[in-house]
Amino acid sequence: MTDPQLVLAGRVQQALAAAFGAEYATEDPLIRPSQFADYQANVALSLGKRLRRAPREVAQAVADALDTDGVSVEVSGPGFLNLTLSDAWIADQAARQLGDDHLGVPQRAPHTVVIDYSAPNAAKEMHVGHLRTTIVGDTLARTHERLGDRVIRQNHLGDWGTPFGMLIEHLIDIGEEEALGRLAAGDGNAFYQEARHKFDTDPSFEERSRRRVPLLQGGDPGTLRLWHEFIEYTKRYFNHVYTMLGVTLADDDIAGESMYNPMLADVCEELEHAGVAEISEGALCVFPPGFTGRDDEPLPLIIRKSDGGYGYATTDLAAIRYRVRDLKADRILYVVGATQSLHFQMVFAAARMAGWLHDDTRAEHVQIGSVLGSDGKMFKTRSGASVKLTELLEEAVSRAEAVIADRGYDPAVRRQIARQVGMGAVKYADLSVSHDSEYVFDFDRMLALTGNTGPYLQYATARIRSIFRNGSIDPASVTGPILLGHAAERALALQLLGFGAVVGAVADLSEPHRLCNYLFDLAQAFTSFYESCPVLKADDESVRQSRLALSALTLRVLLQGLDLLGIEVPERM
Repeated sequence: MTDPQLVLAGRVQQALAAAFGAEYATEDPLIRPSQFADYQANVALSLGKRLRRAPREVAQAVADALDTDGVSVEVSGPGFLNLTLSDAWIADQAARQLGDDHLGVPQRAPHTVVIDYSAPNAAKEMHVGHLRTTIVGDTLARTHERLGDRVIRQNHLGDWGTPFGMLIEHLIDIGEEEALGRLAAGDGNAFYQEARHKFDTDPSFEERSRRRVPLLQGGDPGTLRLWHEFIEYTKRYFNHVYTMLGVTLADDDIAGESMYNPMLADVCEELEHAGVAEISEGALCVFPPGFTGRDDEPLPLIIRKSDGGYGYATTDLAAIRYRVRDLKADRILYVVGATQSLHFQMVFAAARMAGWLHDDTRAEHVQIGSVLGSDGKMFKTRSGASVKLTELLEEAVSRAEAVIADRGYDPAVRRQIARQVGMGAVKYADLSVSHDSEYVFDFDRMLALTGNTGPYLQYATARIRSIFRNGSIDPASVTGPILLGHAAERALALQLLGFGAVVGAVADLSEPHRLCNYLFDLAQAFTSFYESCPVLKADDESVRQSRLALSALTLRVLLQGLDLLGIEVPERM
């Protein structure tokens, strides 16, 4: 099963090779959807100059050499190739897709893909800023697994260093029983803020906190016991949030800063021995080429401070080395805020200098933009505090319960539907915009049943299910053939054929919004089909079976696409 655009691209490339030589077999055909045909190839316009021939002449040569099985070709304008697929070819491919367990999603040779995402700070509550890193990363993990890759999730918790010296000292001050009781009751933010205030205003507390850090790093039993208490509280809290969101992270995926602590000295020694790192003003630094600061001075990546301490750069370099050498990663995705761009550029450059990253192992920063409030500023409460993620998600469910139709559902069922709609709305609104873009958090827009929203897609899916429920038909039992007698049938079938290519593009480019756009276009194509083409009441039995097949295929694609986004779909809405 192959996307029509990919089929046509392959054929145009073959025609280019036949017309102008094998060296043109890899030329980008520049194929795009067209209002004048199904697709248009614009390669002749760019190629004509290089060949020193008129673009229209180049286009005609390609058209003459093109394999036209199931496709008609026309040269138009200054050198456009208009490509129209035959109804029979589209129908045959759609029927094949219906019978394909993978729905046209390519199954490729597996790669090991390490995805670093979510990464909140231990012993602190997650806020709205953690929403995007968590759900974008989870979608990428699901997508790579769907393509057959071996995915290793890494939840890089901030669970080490000075903050824990501060937290442990505050726990000791107020008493272990009271402190742990507060943490278990969900008072983590207030507990952290109290410790932070004491650290900032009480020099003796600051000194005690700093003295506690080497005890933690050195493995002092009493300090480690208290640290483990914080981590256990953290795990329970994060698992609660992840369950609410419906993401796939688990305890086994935790690989926090503490995990790399035993590796840091060795990382520094290896870099220094290899000549990658050097002492500068008492600190051990890497100076990746091309990075400069003020006065064009080389910008250092400090991997060991002058006081002997380590920072984020050291931990991140240790993580890269571990992921390449121990996890055997082919590709590492860091789903982290866009503000960390320079840091990761320098870390990746240093890792390449060390030989840990090379052509066979790619590390990529999947930059995450900010969530904004209606005022266009960072999304915060009226008091200026960060919005707690749990409170945001609970509000989404409450609002969803208010907007879904009251059809006499049992209260527990209604609440379940509201949870699916509320979570779907929040996740889809985030995933439907480019991950590196900012977006405004707006419940009214997110929960709308019209437009490019999660509830619209959930409703479209529920409507298809109602067709089969009303006809007492199991959609899994429906088979082809598929007939395309109406323009809306043809448009729907053609849209369905693009699913596999979109899933592949999401994984290759780390862009979940492409799948959202595809699913929205598919839902719109089904709506046009539904309004124009009676399904259960079709006049002819063969047409009825064909329309049931198109409906069943649309249902499967929507369900699988939404599942890749981590969005559940209610049976009814």
